[in-house]
Amino acid sequence: MAFQKMLDMLFILLERRRVNAGELAARYHVSVRTIYRYADDMTIAGVPVDRTRGPNGGISISDTYKLPRGFMLREEYERAIEALRAMESQMHDPVLRSAIQKLSSQIKRERQDGALSGNILVDGGTWGDERKFSDKLSLINRAIDERRALEIEYVDRGGERTRRVICPHLLVYKQNIWYTYAHCRLRGAFRLFKLGRIRSAKETGQTFCRIPFSREEIPLSFWNDSEKTVSARFQIMPEVLPFAEEWLGIENITEQNGGYYADVTLPDDESLVGKILSAGPGVIVLAPRRLAEQVKEAALRIAGAQ
Repeated sequence: MAFQKMLDMLFILLERRRVNAGELAARYHVSVRTIYRYADDMTIAGVPVDRTRGPNGGISISDTYKLPRGFMLREEYERAIEALRAMESQMHDPVLRSAIQKLSSQIKRERQDGALSGNILVDGGTWGDERKFSDKLSLINRAIDERRALEIEYVDRGGERTRRVICPHLLVYKQNIWYTYAHCRLRGAFRLFKLGRIRSAKETGQTFCRIPFSREEIPLSFWNDSEKTVSARFQIMPEVLPFAEEWLGIENITEQNGGYYADVTLPDDESLVGKILSAGPGVIVLAPRRLAEQVKEAALRIAGAQ
């Protein structure tokens, strides 16, 4: 991401004071023009960066400039490092690792276990991932940074496969699931793609210009559409309470008269009945009646198949 690259640039400048723009471009796999744009952004942020063009052009910072004392509180450094570690655990980005090392040295902290340091560890991949998910996430992150179009094979909820070219603009992490908000050339509009449903992704060799959008345009409340959700009430048996707490959210389960009940709004799709049946007799549908009948019919079909 641009922020991590600029942060890394700052620490390189603090160490070397002047760096060739071409060297930085090669380091971050971006154009020299992008490096100069990063320098302009740093200047706007208050860092006294100078830039020179030409064959020996580069980025420099005053010999007297240092991070001001108290630039960040110790706790702020720690939280920044933890956030970067959470992202690096997903993307395995050398730029992120470098930024983590430099921030760590800035506060002179030594950790005995670098692999599990900090309070946050994020892993959005699937079980048995073998880094395939992380590689896909890294590819999309680079494509966003470098404005590169990707060709993907996407499998929708109905199992239909399509090949399409997308221009990813943003990564979205919601409810333990990664998405990319991208302009889809097949549909001619922005779409939110679930990374877990992207079967394959590769660069096309094409670049794109970013299309301005606002946060309000991103369909972050897609499970709150009344046409796609159902308000349900369940009775939860004690033997499946841990399962229900993880699925429905522990905050949505209450104890009443010695029993456990949940009142929740859930996505009303083909997976809901199967999720309920996976708990066996441990989850009883009290409402709505329609959902209870769907579960009953599915259970009878299963019994008939036996």
